[in-house]
Amino acid sequence: MGRSALNSTEKYWGLSVNNTTAESIDALLERIEKCDYTIGIVGLGYVGIPLALVAAFKGFNVIGFDIDRGRVNDLNAGRSTIKHIPPEKILEARDSGKFEATTDFSRMGEADAILIAVPTPLNKYREPDLSYVVKTTEAVAAKLRPGQLIVLESTTYPGTTNEVMRPIFERSGLVSGKDFFLAFSPEREDPGNPDFGTATIPKVVGGDGDAALKLANALYSQLVVKTVPVSSTATAEAVKLTENIFRSVNIALVNELKVVYEAMGVDVWEVIDAAKTKPFGFMPFYPGPGLGGHCITIDPFYLTWKAREFDISTRFIELAGQINTRMPYLVVDKVANALDLQSGKGLNAAKILLIGVAYKKNVDDMRESPSLKLIELLETRGASVHYHDPYIPVIPVTREHASLAGRKSVELKPETIEGYDAVLIATDHDNVDYGLLVEHGKAIIDTRNAVAKAGLPMSDKVYKA
Repeated sequence: MGRSALNSTEKYWGLSVNNTTAESIDALLERIEKCDYTIGIVGLGYVGIPLALVAAFKGFNVIGFDIDRGRVNDLNAGRSTIKHIPPEKILEARDSGKFEATTDFSRMGEADAILIAVPTPLNKYREPDLSYVVKTTEAVAAKLRPGQLIVLESTTYPGTTNEVMRPIFERSGLVSGKDFFLAFSPEREDPGNPDFGTATIPKVVGGDGDAALKLANALYSQLVVKTVPVSSTATAEAVKLTENIFRSVNIALVNELKVVYEAMGVDVWEVIDAAKTKPFGFMPFYPGPGLGGHCITIDPFYLTWKAREFDISTRFIELAGQINTRMPYLVVDKVANALDLQSGKGLNAAKILLIGVAYKKNVDDMRESPSLKLIELLETRGASVHYHDPYIPVIPVTREHASLAGRKSVELKPETIEGYDAVLIATDHDNVDYGLLVEHGKAIIDTRNAVAKAGLPMSDKVYKA
C-alpha cells in the first residue's frame, strides 16, 4: 500500500494521530509497506492457515501459534491439516523461510502484529464462550510490547475487542492507541469455495482509535484485494454478525417454505430454481437437514445474548434459530415415513447409511454438522447408522457428540448399499456416486436435492426431505 493510498484513507476517515506517536506510526507503516514486518497468527485452523499462507507468500515473516502440537509438527513438516489446502502450499511456505509454526506462546513478543483466529463457541446455555479469546489475550498480554498491533478475527458480539480484550492488555501499563494498537477484522473464510479465497475477499477493518485503524488497514491492504475501513471495532464486529444472521434467517425461511410447499405437493427446489431467474429482488437460499459450520449456527446467538444487556428481544433471530434447529427432527420423521412406505419396517432396528458428515460439501469441516445430530436422533429411535464421507474417514472427538468419535466411513459398494434399509443424503459431496446409491439403495432420503442435481431420473424410492 503506497503513501498516496494511506493519505487517502487518512483524509477519508479524518484521522489525526497525536504528536507523541505520529513518528512511530509512520515508521510502522513504512515497514508494513516494505513487508519488513513479522506477523503472528494465533489459531492454525480453517482461518489461520489460509491467512498465514497469504501473508508468507506476500513476503511477510509469519509465526503461527497453536496449542495442538500434532498440528504444529505437521505444518512444520510441510503437511496440510486441511484437505482443501494442498500440502505443496504448506511446503512452499516452509521452504521459503517465511513461515513456521510453534506451540511456544512466549515468542509472542517477536511478532509486530498478532492476528487472533481462535474459536468462539457457545456454552450449553447458548451463551458466548469467550474462554479461548480471553486465554489468548492473556498470553499476548504477557509479552505485549510498544508498537505491537493486535487484531481479533474471531466472530463475536459488538464490544468484545474494547470491553474484554483492551482491559486485559492495559493491565500491563501500556495504553491502547498510544503504546499498542488494537483492531477487529472479521474472518470471511468459506472453506472449499473455488471462487473466493482469503486474498480475494474484501476485508472489513475497525480500530480502537485512528492509529490502530491506519495500521490494521495498511496491513490487510497488503494481504487482500480490498479493505473496507469502518468507524470502530464494534461496527466491524456487528458487520460479521449481520452477514451471518442474514444467512441464518433466509435459510430458516426456505426451510419453512419447504415444509409448507411439501404439504401442498409443491417441490421447493423447483420453486427456488425458477425464482432465481429473476435478475433483481431475489437471492436464492436452499433448505437442508439443519445448519452446520461455526458461523451461522452460533453467531446469531452472540447478538441475541448481547441484546439482553440493553433489554431488547431479538425475536426474529431467535425464531430463525428455532426453525433451523428443528430441521434434523423433521428429517428423521421423513426417514421413518420412507421406511414405512418402502418396507413397512419403521426406524426400530433399521439399518441406515448416512451420506456425508461434513457440514457442507467438498470439505472436511465437521463443526456443528447436523449429520451428527441426525445420527444420534436416528439411533435414539432404534436405528443402526453407518456413514460414508470421502473427506472424513474417521469421526473425531467433538464437544457435543463425543460418543460418535472413532466411527469410520464405510466404502460405497453395491453389496454394501443393498445391505441398508435406507440411504440418507445429508451432505452432497461432488465425488459421491449418486447413481450407485439410486441403483442399489432401497429407499433414498435426499435432503440436498443431490439426486436431481446429478441429473438422475426420480423414482418412487427417492424422497426429498
